[in-house]
Amino acid sequence: MKVKFDLVGLFVKDLKKMVDFYKNVIGIDIDWCGNGPYAEFRHEGIRFAMFERQKLPELLGQKPSYPEGLNGTFELAINVGKPENVDIIFKKMVDLGAKPVYEPRNEPWKMRSSMIADPEGNLIEIGSAFWE
Repeated sequence: MKVKFDLVGLFVKDLKKMVDFYKNVIGIDIDWCGNGPYAEFRHEGIRFAMFERQKLPELLGQKPSYPEGLNGTFELAINVGKPENVDIIFKKMVDLGAKPVYEPRNEPWKMRSSMIADPEGNLIEIGSAFWE
């Protein structure tokens, strides 16, 4: 049997605030009634969901720990196609309330990228396709 990731899940402090951010700033559709502890976005390719941290110890049977501030343990990456789209999307998301981490820049591996953070400090890379 081949292993295939099916879901990316975030364990969040404030589910309503995070759903609002990913819906209204990032632009991912969701049908959610506003009640926790779980919310799943409509997303093509891989399921994307959130679960309230306060319920996680009950689910796991033990108490987990969480990073403080800017979460340097993983990133979510958005490919916006052409390099010039990175600047447009970065500005739009920052104007809508995303925290800028680094401004759009050309990377040595021949892509343009920038990074923002969501309200709980999770990193989101906004990147282009590679160019020649």
